Amino acid sequence: MALNIDVNYFNTFILKRIYADGSDTTSVAMPYAVEQGIRGDDWETPIVKNTNYDWYIEESRIRGGYNNTTVDFGVKAYVTSENDVRQRRINSLIYSGIYNSRTGINETNQFSVAAEITRAVDPIAGSIQKLFAEDTNLTIFQERKVNVALIDKDAIFTAEGVGITTTGNQVIGQISPVPGNWGIGTNPESFAVYGYTKYFVDKDRNAVLKLAGGQIQEISNAGMSDFFRDQLSLISQTGYALGGYDVYNQNYVLSISNSDRFSSSGNYKTLTWDERNAGWTSFFTYKPQTLFSSRGDFYSTYNKPVIYEHYSNLERNTFYSTQSASSINFVFNPSPSTIKTFKTINYEGSNGWQVTNITSDLTGQDPNLATTSEWISNFDESTGNVRLADGTPSTLYKHIYSYTEGLYSEDGIDYRAGFDRKQNKYYAVIPNNTQDPMAGEVIWGNQTMGIKAYFATVTMTTDTDTNNGGLKSLFAVSSEFINK
Repeated sequence: MALNIDVNYFNTFILKRIYADGSDTTSVAMPYAVEQGIRGDDWETPIVKNTNYDWYIEESRIRGGYNNTTVDFGVKAYVTSENDVRQRRINSLIYSGIYNSRTGINETNQFSVAAEITRAVDPIAGSIQKLFAEDTNLTIFQERKVNVALIDKDAIFTAEGVGITTTGNQVIGQISPVPGNWGIGTNPESFAVYGYTKYFVDKDRNAVLKLAGGQIQEISNAGMSDFFRDQLSLISQTGYALGGYDVYNQNYVLSISNSDRFSSSGNYKTLTWDERNAGWTSFFTYKPQTLFSSRGDFYSTYNKPVIYEHYSNLERNTFYSTQSASSINFVFNPSPSTIKTFKTINYEGSNGWQVTNITSDLTGQDPNLATTSEWISNFDESTGNVRLADGTPSTLYKHIYSYTEGLYSEDGIDYRAGFDRKQNKYYAVIPNNTQDPMAGEVIWGNQTMGIKAYFATVTMTTDTDTNNGGLKSLFAVSSEFINK
């Protein structure tokens, strides 16, 4: 309708107009509006924004009475400006109404502001990364802290400070922190659970952790603290620490990579924790994208949609249709303060094991070098046997052959160029492969047997000729040595 204004009450009103885009202009006194020709303008609907014509009337006198007290044409106390801003509360939980499929109640889309439906944990511990519900408790994993909250019950305290758990109408009740400044970092994919035991990784503290009985234990300290310190520190923003529990073999499997989980590039390490042995028992050659167990079997996925069932193929050491050799590294170090000559290497186990390297300890820093970080090469090493598998003498030994690989015949007589077997134990002489003599050495190189060192580092692997893909066990390894 048209706007009619009595000019005798110009001082009673100010004029404003809301634009089509929802905004408005600054208040201007009525006489100015009349001068601009507002009288007779159609104000039924918003029009295109025009600073000279877009106005509406706002009462300036208290209660609108004649000659009542007039307020300024500025900001009014009762005027509110709503500015909806989305907030990200990284340390808070919120829950909706109830859901009951039997009665048809579904209030999962209702979040009543009148009810106490939010719970917050300490923001200094970082964002919430993982929630795990167990019985009537909720475990909350933050970046730097682990908390336990009561579900559908609350705790009240006596005058002596003793907690009493009671039922109540709160979905999330009392929140209590687990002792220890440990968290799950930003790697919730490392979480795995078996029974009441939970495993996860705290990348920022270079630790692999176990939560059981309300206590957190650092299992990465079981002989592997240096390894995890190096590997977890390499995880970048795109890297990951993937965990899963193998119910078939009862192991916690952990795969660490510095690249994307679905990328075939990058370095990775996959290994297992055995609760029965309380140690890290094995490394694996496969890089999984997910790990999970179902109905007593263990599965992983690779190449995105492909699901692989472990322990189902007849060929051992084969993952994702790729076969690899098993290997083990260990140290001979009897009488640590005595220089020794290791003459033989012997093992108990299956046929099919070979020695690919035996290396002595480093001799020390070279005083003639400019930097003290340089070291003299190992002065004694062995990587082979006196003859190749075909019986040909070798000038550069390849390795100590397994019992089957080292078999050759000469003049109708069978010889062994590597391990020989006696009373189900395998023995082999350690040949010396030193290429240059040390000062004072009269006989050196392949004319001598054994290597001289305080300790020796040994690598044994499975061969490809003996029962390929079959079981090859290794129970014990020993060496005969003399102190000189």
